[in-house]
Amino acid sequence: MIYKRIIKPSADFLAALLGLILATPIIFFVYVLLYMKNNGKVFFFQERPGENERIFKLIKFKTMDDRKDEHGLLLPDNVRLHKAGRWVRKLSLDELPQLINVLRGDMSLIGPRPLLTEYLPLYSAAQKRRHEVKPGITEWAQINGRDAISWEEKFALDVYYVDHQSFFLDLKIFFLTALRVFGMRNINASQETTMEKFNGSENNKKPIKHVG
Repeated sequence: MIYKRIIKPSADFLAALLGLILATPIIFFVYVLLYMKNNGKVFFFQERPGENERIFKLIKFKTMDDRKDEHGLLLPDNVRLHKAGRWVRKLSLDELPQLINVLRGDMSLIGPRPLLTEYLPLYSAAQKRRHEVKPGITEWAQINGRDAISWEEKFALDVYYVDHQSFFLDLKIFFLTALRVFGMRNINASQETTMEKFNGSENNKKPIKHVG
């Protein structure tokens, strides 16, 4: 409890502040690039549920343009995702503005990823436990398969993190995430298009194999 309520929030704030300062040149470059590609629209804002299902506004770099069809409807994600946006996603640079969410206390550096608010009524009682902690920029599920695993497996990994949250587990997730980002490993469809939506399902009870 001391780690979760005192040490981790303080470490999150300091790390996010330092991260924003060090990443300022990169953030500026991405800002200018997306400003040109998205007709001045650089950021993407969306409501997401956080700790205890409290709703907050997630901030990301906007990697898709707003092109529409003849009926005024947005074109499919894979069409609107331009080359610059694909590059930004591939390097996970679209996540950098979420450091502001961490500074505001909406998120942590590490925790279950904040998903869509429309999923809230679809979770089982066990799956809803993922909201017992702050959502994070990176997570235990991300280094255990990310979108290569089923929703049930992902939620099981989220609950595993809730039950085993500790300094050493967070440190492990941080370094394994860094290895995957800089090593360009496990880059998959989630960074090319929007991942398939969760429609609710029965829990998959088969054992989950964890990294390490």
